[in-house]
Amino acid sequence: MMLTNSKFKIVLFFIFLSLPICAQQNKLTLEDAISIALKNNRNIKISKLDVEKAEAAVSEAFGYALPSFDISAGFTHFLEKPKVSFPDFGALLNNSTYGVLFDEGIIPFDKNKFKPIGFTLQTFVQSNNYQAQAQISQILFKSAVFRGIGASEIYLNLSKENLKRTIAETVLDVKKAFYGVLLTKDLYKIAQTRFQNANEHLRNIKAMGEQGLVSEFDQMSAEVQVENIKPILVQLENANKDATNGLKVLLNLNQNEEINVIGLMNYKDETLAPIEELINEAKKSNLTLSTLKIKNQLDDEFTAIDRDGYWPTIAAFGNYQYAGTGEKWDFQNYSSSTVGISFSINLFQGGRTKKKVQQDMITSLQTKEQIKTLSDATEMQVKSKYNDLIRVKKQIEAMSRNVKLAERAYKIAEDRFKEGLGSQLEVKDADVSLSNAKINYTNAVHDYLVAKATLYNLVGRVNKKYYEPFNDYLSK
Repeated sequence: MMLTNSKFKIVLFFIFLSLPICAQQNKLTLEDAISIALKNNRNIKISKLDVEKAEAAVSEAFGYALPSFDISAGFTHFLEKPKVSFPDFGALLNNSTYGVLFDEGIIPFDKNKFKPIGFTLQTFVQSNNYQAQAQISQILFKSAVFRGIGASEIYLNLSKENLKRTIAETVLDVKKAFYGVLLTKDLYKIAQTRFQNANEHLRNIKAMGEQGLVSEFDQMSAEVQVENIKPILVQLENANKDATNGLKVLLNLNQNEEINVIGLMNYKDETLAPIEELINEAKKSNLTLSTLKIKNQLDDEFTAIDRDGYWPTIAAFGNYQYAGTGEKWDFQNYSSSTVGISFSINLFQGGRTKKKVQQDMITSLQTKEQIKTLSDATEMQVKSKYNDLIRVKKQIEAMSRNVKLAERAYKIAEDRFKEGLGSQLEVKDADVSLSNAKINYTNAVHDYLVAKATLYNLVGRVNKKYYEPFNDYLSK
């Protein structure tokens, strides 16, 4: 069916209306990237599952302290009854009866009336049997039960701290990858500007060459300069694609999905806290250190749990049983019930409890050494990143002035060449210097942003808004 003119205009209107929306969907700011990563990152999903697992472990631990109620029932039918060797009841009854008759003189004594007493196979069970039983038990004292509750809660705290650490690491990784994309994009723009300058310079030389103002050598040299920049453009374009694909991996996006990373690497001078203050903050708030410290608490709890082998177990119990037995289906039913307290303690098991406790204590000591090692390493990393920031800040200030000087030098060289006072070599050198100055400044800003993000991660400074999507897990 052919569309009328008015309908065709309406369709076109909605198509063009949707185009800006589709285009916006591909734009990605730093906060957008972090939000997507927090939602899609597989390590965060694993850490969330660890929290759920720890919550289940807490419930399980409490379950051991609650009463246990069990019901069991069974029915048996003997296809062939079991038999045991037992004295012949018939001979015993016969001999007993005649013994009484002879003793009372009712009949004359006759020894032939007595039967020899032997053993015969007999059964004492009926064909059908059933029983139903209900039992309740309550632990009154067992060290491992109560220690297990505390250990499970520590394990829950450990899983929460590990989730926070994973979130912080994900944010840092996304920032590094995002800044890497911006860096390659800015370097590509610098190369493009240099390429445009070289082309503009080449056009000027050709125009001057037509008037006989420059030599053929200068024209050839300018053309070579233009051609030498083209491979750099291709390399930087590929580097930007690789950096973008790396960001997609962190965000768990399809590699075929097109994204447009937007943003600027802006340098903002700020006063850093004293190095000693940052070191103390790192030792107190570093998330990896905090995780290891909680893990050490868990080691000590496991040691206490394994000491349970030295202590008794006391439990109260109650039992009710209902059963019946019958040759056919005419059951004789009966019931019984009991209550009591049980006490058990191990007196000897080959020293296993002692060795288990020793192993747990060794594990705890190992964790303490790991904490000391990580603490020293964290202090070293904080100092290193702090020094990097101080160094890069000085470089940025110098390079910012250097870019302005290089821009002015290039403008002067270009003007001198146009006026016939300068040479092609001066323009080329000025162009290379300007490009290098911009590249050095851009790299320095990138290094500053990465070093600052890494330093803040080391000292445990994480924006609380990144934890908000996981409050259901962190606040339980």
